[in-house]
Amino acid sequence: MSQPKVRLYELLKQRPSLKQTKKIHAQVIFRSLVKSNNLTGSLIRLYSDHGELKSARKVFSRYPSLPPTFLWNLIIQAYSKTARNKESLHLFKEMHLLGGCHSLAVPDDYTFTFTITACSHHRTLLGFAQNCHTMVIKLGYDSDVCVGNALVNMYVVYSRTESAQKVFDEMSRRDTVTWTSLVKGYATGGKIPQAEELFAKMPERNEVSWAVMIAGYVGHKMYNHALRCFNEMLINGDVEPNEAIYVSVLSACAHLGQLNQGKWIHFYIDKNGVPKTSNIATALIDMYAKCGKIDYAKQVFNGINKRDLLTWTSLISGLSMHGLGKDALQMFTEMLAENIKPDNITLVSVLNACSHSGKVKEGILIFNNMERLWGISPKLEHFGCLIDLLSRAGELEDAFKAVKKMGMEPDGVIYRALLSACRLHGNAGLAERIIEHVTRRDGGGHVLLSNLYASLGQWDNVRKIRESKSDKEGDSTSTPGCSYIEIDGVVHEFLVADKLHPRITEINLKLNEVMRRISLEIDVGDHLLFHT
Repeated sequence: MSQPKVRLYELLKQRPSLKQTKKIHAQVIFRSLVKSNNLTGSLIRLYSDHGELKSARKVFSRYPSLPPTFLWNLIIQAYSKTARNKESLHLFKEMHLLGGCHSLAVPDDYTFTFTITACSHHRTLLGFAQNCHTMVIKLGYDSDVCVGNALVNMYVVYSRTESAQKVFDEMSRRDTVTWTSLVKGYATGGKIPQAEELFAKMPERNEVSWAVMIAGYVGHKMYNHALRCFNEMLINGDVEPNEAIYVSVLSACAHLGQLNQGKWIHFYIDKNGVPKTSNIATALIDMYAKCGKIDYAKQVFNGINKRDLLTWTSLISGLSMHGLGKDALQMFTEMLAENIKPDNITLVSVLNACSHSGKVKEGILIFNNMERLWGISPKLEHFGCLIDLLSRAGELEDAFKAVKKMGMEPDGVIYRALLSACRLHGNAGLAERIIEHVTRRDGGGHVLLSNLYASLGQWDNVRKIRESKSDKEGDSTSTPGCSYIEIDGVVHEFLVADKLHPRITEINLKLNEVMRRISLEIDVGDHLLFHT
């Protein structure tokens, strides 16, 4: 390697700034060193790291001959990490075509790893991904652990756990990434027993493995399982929790109302000097708010040095939840003063706060300015908040007008809310005007109208509604009745003949247990009745 080439290469190894990289690049061109694989590769890598994909692509495209495989790998990898990752697939196709004519550009294990990873970002490219898998087997790279990991993860993303399991089983060597990817596939797909079995067999676990298992429990509302898994991790002492784990277990505490456990986790975070990232701070605020300790939530919020949209929204939502609409609106005003733009979720929280605290004018003003001030078009949930706001205030005619002006089809929830408000305010006339819309979309409206007539003492109408409902019993639009049951501290809603609920087996077991106890109590009661 010539002296100038060595000097330029050493400069590139020092990871210079973008401006310095461009100066070195100019020297490479000036000294006619563009044929150097090392210099070209370093320039592609540095431009990619600086987010200058256009410059990286120019370096690659201006290589004076057919680029060797490792340069293809660098540019494919660069695109695979960005929003333009589909370009990786176009480059792979081009490389594959050229490789058929020249041995310099034949895909290797790195090529397949980067390309398959790029496929994982696009759920519509299963066919392309499967073709890559076929090529991997044909060229003998299926024994490579990185390629295998990419394939397992790709099939997990495509919700093809059987295919992921097949790749896993055929791999001659696996690492923690392999095991974790498959555990994630089963956990996110709702196959918790399979995830648990695989997790138990893992030769070694890291913080990501634990995070995946705990998040799987939380994602399927198995909150007590998540906390038990977290405690097991701490007892083992092999790894320290990461941000994802803290967020998941705090979410579990919030759903269970486990204030003491949540406070202990907060103490653990502080004791171990864990940085309060935006996600952790948001999870703490949410946990305290849902556990009824809004003052603690405020303390966490006030202790944050740099607040972002997530933390502001979490506190606004918590204040709204506690009926502190005035405080929520004040927080919203302060957030805007700090030039933080609200999103859909923030506005739902603020509108809910207005609704629960009777701030009708403020709520209407915020709703009417959503698009003009923040560029957010009202969605169904925003209309739902507005209608709830007007209904609670007794402005039923305005609420009905808002329904009719919606640029989308209202759902049954909105109509039921209107009918409930009619019942509360004794407005049978409006209920009759909207009932024909309700019956077309949601059979549950019959129940609400029947209750409305009953509250007004109009028993003839109650009878007519019930007879009408009975006549339409076979109508597919009628809404089945729902019930609630508590399992492991979590309340679940389920329907008549429900087969789709993710925990229907446990629900049925709990129902059978309840029925056995009722039967036992009846038997004991009968025994006492007839023997006293």
